[in-house]
Amino acid sequence: MGVKQLATKIDEHVKSAMDAFCEERGLKINRFVEDAILDKLEEYEDLSDIRKLRSESFTSLQDVLAELAANDKI
Repeated sequence: MGVKQLATKIDEHVKSAMDAFCEERGLKINRFVEDAILDKLEEYEDLSDIRKLRSESFTSLQDVLAELAANDKI
């Protein structure tokens, strides 16, 4: 796996809080930031999936059960 450098500016209070958090728990800041980015990307992907699901048609449980009963499957 290749490694690329990332440079960004963040609020000094956020940076101080992150430094303290990582120091207290013995975490490396690079790993902490990478994990946070991956978590956020996954969260956005999940939201995208939810939006797609909401736009799909669905059949209610009541209709599914009625169809199964009508076909003597339950």
